[in-house]
Amino acid sequence: MTPPRWPWRGRAGKRPADTQQTGNPPQGIDAEAQSSRVRVSGEGAVGAGRDISHAAVGEGSRVEHTEVSNQVTGGTVHGDLYQAENVTVNQYLPSSASGPVVRPVVRPVRVGTVPPLASAFQPRPGLREEIDRARERHATVVLTQVLSGGGGVGKSQLAAAYAWQAHAGGVAVLVWVNAAESAQIVAAYAQAARLVGAPGADGQDAEADAGAFLDWLAVTDRSWLVVLDDLTDLEGAQRWWPRPSAGTNIGGRVLATTRRRDALVTGSGRAVVDIGTYTRTEALEYLGERFTAADAPRLLDDRAEDLVEALGRLPLALAHAAAYMINDDVGCGGYLALFTDRASHLASLLPPGADTDGYGRQVNASFLLALDAAERREPAGLATPAIRLAAHLDPAGHPDTVWATEAVTQYLTAHRTASGASEPVTPEQARAALRLLHHYALLTHTPHDSNRAVRLHALTARAARETVPPAGILATVHAAADALVEAWPEHEHTARDLTAVLRANTDTLADHAGDLLWHPDGHPVLFTTGRSLNSTGLFGAAVTHWQRVAADAERLLGHDHPHTLNARAGLAASYWQAGRTGEAIVIEERVLADRERLLGADHLETVRARANLAVSYWQAGRTGEAIVIEERVLADRERLLGADHPDTLRARANLAASYWQAGRTGEATGLLERVIADREQLFGVDHPDTLSARANLAASYWQARRTGEAIGLLERVIADRERVLGVDHPETLISRANLAASYWQAGRTGEATDLLERVLADRERVLGDDHPDTVAAADHLRHWRMS
Repeated sequence: MTPPRWPWRGRAGKRPADTQQTGNPPQGIDAEAQSSRVRVSGEGAVGAGRDISHAAVGEGSRVEHTEVSNQVTGGTVHGDLYQAENVTVNQYLPSSASGPVVRPVVRPVRVGTVPPLASAFQPRPGLREEIDRARERHATVVLTQVLSGGGGVGKSQLAAAYAWQAHAGGVAVLVWVNAAESAQIVAAYAQAARLVGAPGADGQDAEADAGAFLDWLAVTDRSWLVVLDDLTDLEGAQRWWPRPSAGTNIGGRVLATTRRRDALVTGSGRAVVDIGTYTRTEALEYLGERFTAADAPRLLDDRAEDLVEALGRLPLALAHAAAYMINDDVGCGGYLALFTDRASHLASLLPPGADTDGYGRQVNASFLLALDAAERREPAGLATPAIRLAAHLDPAGHPDTVWATEAVTQYLTAHRTASGASEPVTPEQARAALRLLHHYALLTHTPHDSNRAVRLHALTARAARETVPPAGILATVHAAADALVEAWPEHEHTARDLTAVLRANTDTLADHAGDLLWHPDGHPVLFTTGRSLNSTGLFGAAVTHWQRVAADAERLLGHDHPHTLNARAGLAASYWQAGRTGEAIVIEERVLADRERLLGADHLETVRARANLAVSYWQAGRTGEAIVIEERVLADRERLLGADHPDTLRARANLAASYWQAGRTGEATGLLERVIADREQLFGVDHPDTLSARANLAASYWQARRTGEAIGLLERVIADRERVLGVDHPETLISRANLAASYWQAGRTGEATDLLERVLADRERVLGDDHPDTVAAADHLRHWRMS
């Protein structure tokens, strides 16, 4: 029986070196760029687009370094695709000529975190009736509604109420996006595309996956709700509005919140609902419910109506006030006197035109009263520095693990306002400060929401930033940036949601900080974020980020500053990933020339720049030039670092990839076998990197039709991974699947089918029915049984 066409899944590319650093900015990319643009055909070949990190490896697989090897001529591959370095190889088999079969997702899909409803949430029946009437008028088409209004009026809370209602009603797909920036929309849509099994969503390109999700929304018969909260960049978000076809999908709904009121809000048939403040009745009911829940109904005295009017019936200001009155046992009359005095003071400080949103004085006055009270509570003196730091991060939320970082505790220690306090602030005290601010409604702390546990309203944040003295802004900004770097996961692919939240917080911080993140040098968080965008497949956002970073570096640090060169290298990497190889080469040639001039030909950073250029040459099909450079890079690293240094091993593996692309398969295999031997000696036979390299060598044997050797090596890899990683580890399951493929190639079809049945059962149990690896195994097994 003829073996099936079995493209082995693995990243066909050379990836950037790990640029995540804590103390210093990253030093550019290494000789492994992140993606490839390879079109291949023929038995044993792999078809890929640009960054194929997810499509080629699959959810749950570990990717650290990758190598490639294809000679592409007229769409036909000469030679086999080659994997090397720390790539775990997985398999992927189309079940028909038209492409892979995607198993429909039957479970409800939830993407993003819907904010909890506030205490004494007011359903606002008048507004909801208006919103619902608009829905009824669009009963046969997908409804797109925009809740538009100023800050603090409760737009997000109304949207959250609808989202929770949809969740309780069993909506099939619910996507909540913190949509202040278009990159966050893309990331959420890309995640949703993978979860719903949208055709064409393969993890190669986040923007392409996001587009696939929009296409899926247009034709699905499943119910769905997409909420775009705090939509700010309407221009950049135009292409990301869901556009289902009229009449094909009556179960779909889009709900957006925004402060914008211009023409873009009303475009494309969107129904706009203006959201204002509470009515007087709603405001009084809010206070009454809060006080009753706190067993303090006495606080609602005869000055309550005067108070809600003084607060402008603004939900945010009422929340500040209610928390203060409950915690300090002050009635409406007493609070009104304090508020009036504070507001009068602010009126003398703020010019008439400063209150651009119309609610600034109410929020500022209520904020300052609550903050003054919190400052007097334990842990004394931490409320003010804590809220100032939080105010520079994303209002949509950040992880509370940030508050256990050394950067935050040192900042709180240095800026504590309580006199006589000399002991260092502990992580426990930092968390207590969060809880204190939560009790005074200055922020919301929901520990169960690990990634966005700490939220604060944008107006509260603005009021807090206005309290930072000019001399303290730099320290606050850098403490926040240092904390984000500390909180960044070492392996991003295991914490995608957390990484996306940290990127969003970096963007918010950079907007507030201006040039402060460039003093004295470029802060590592800017480079870490750029690297993260590169590795996640957010190519458009990555290019935009690196263009800004490179421009800022040149403007503030000069053309020849090391951080400027690093920023240019990052920009080149983003161009390379986005398929703009020619532009990448131009920048990399300049970076290499600058480093040779400034550092010398033998400096390690010069060698790194040379390696990066070779990757782009390889990507552009200039294989001969790539080989010449990579041979020099390998020689330089052997001389400067030694034959066994990890960077030297990486250079050796890269050279093997180019040899394969040039058809020099014997030399490539020899180099890879040496990498395996060196890693066994350097790291040990049981080190995960050694096991991964051994598995990749088995893949190359399989693709070279050295099936017997592939089977022997894979059987050893499986035994080692079961012992070192466990029988249910995803990489162990991948090795078993690959062994099944080798059995099939060897004609041992019965053993292959039995083993793949075990793999499928294990993946269903460990990963779930809808995991991409589980779906792939089911498709392969179905194909085999039909063969």
